[in-house]
Amino acid sequence: MRKKRAEKRSTIPDPRYNDVLVARFVNNIMRDGKKNTARAIVYGALDIIREKTGQDEIEVFRKALSAAAPNLEVRSRRVGGATYQVPSEVPESRRLALAIRWLKRFASQRREKTMAERLAGELMAAANGEGSTIKRRDETHRMADANRAFAHFKW
Repeated sequence: MRKKRAEKRSTIPDPRYNDVLVARFVNNIMRDGKKNTARAIVYGALDIIREKTGQDEIEVFRKALSAAAPNLEVRSRRVGGATYQVPSEVPESRRLALAIRWLKRFASQRREKTMAERLAGELMAAANGEGSTIKRRDETHRMADANRAFAHFKW
């Protein structure tokens, strides 16, 4: 390997909640550098969560993220001309990235009118252990479980 690995950049906490996780979520929602629009969507979703559940919105948000994060995933590994799906543990940074990505994707596929409402719905569903995001996580875990026989190919 010629070049060294890029160092991880730290994310500045968001202004409203002073939380790095919310800031990462906003950055992931953002399109074309429109951070204020992304913030409006995420903050709107968190406000809707506070109104509907009566709980602390950051607690629900954190609960949804931890519920959506997968522990295991399968990775393709070539051994002697055959490709095996080898189950492996997911590093913490990737777990969070996958959870954020899945929440965003499945929220945008929902039927509510605004993106803030969709995001709020998906976050509340994930926090309660239901919804498309949780289904995706369970599917990933099932795949890893089904391919447990190839675990010895782990690298």
